[in-house]
Amino acid sequence: MKIYSYFPGCTLKDKARELERQARLCAEKLGFSLREIPNWQCCGAVYPMAEDEIAPKLSAVRALQYAREQGQDLVTVCAACHHVIKRVNDDMAVGGDVAMRANRYLGLQPPYQGQTRVLHYLEVLRDEVGFDTLRQKVVHPLSGRQIGAYYGCMLLRPSSVLRFDDPESPTILEDFLTALGAEPVLYPMRNECCGGYRTVTDPQGAARAAARVTGNAAACGAQELMTACPLCRYNLEKSGTPGMKVTYFTELLAQALGVEEEPQ
Repeated sequence: MKIYSYFPGCTLKDKARELERQARLCAEKLGFSLREIPNWQCCGAVYPMAEDEIAPKLSAVRALQYAREQGQDLVTVCAACHHVIKRVNDDMAVGGDVAMRANRYLGLQPPYQGQTRVLHYLEVLRDEVGFDTLRQKVVHPLSGRQIGAYYGCMLLRPSSVLRFDDPESPTILEDFLTALGAEPVLYPMRNECCGGYRTVTDPQGAARAAARVTGNAAACGAQELMTACPLCRYNLEKSGTPGMKVTYFTELLAQALGVEEEPQ
């Protein structure tokens, strides 16, 4: 069984526990294991754009260095955590002032230079397990369910760094749904921002953005939405089209694989 270093992030231990629980259970069912990094700290949730700002990036560097020491790839499930850690890893690989200062501050010898491969759980399913293999393990196909895959911002952009999928015409979530037996619904706004990060400073603008996404999905025939981002789920459920259910991709995976949650 292949073992991955695993960075859960804060929200998956609180508001998005179901996103993590099913991810762990389904991993064991699919032949790999997520080994949580000890003493991890919040990734910061937002990638810091200031070139001279290293403090918010140190948590990601620590996680990346730990995975390197274990000789393992680093897996994330939360779209925001994946976004931050993948971009920080690129910073360290490129080098320059940020990498030099981070290595010096943390006392890393030899210095960390982006050696760890960062994967989202969905990339593990696509590239390591394989969607054909996943399809064979489905015991409860999601037949007849018309589900719109919602990508949002964090998984796809900047595409030159994240290299997750085509930012304009992604397919990984639809291929995932097809493997589970569902009917993926394509709609134009599946890779547009839901406005989640505007909720505090511009709640009305965020609400309008979420309503546009869910309204567009509903108009194209989606009966429910699927996402990998806790903030997207919150915003879409709070401000989106009434009655539009929003589900984490791991919840659908657990349903299709017949994985029962352990009593909490």
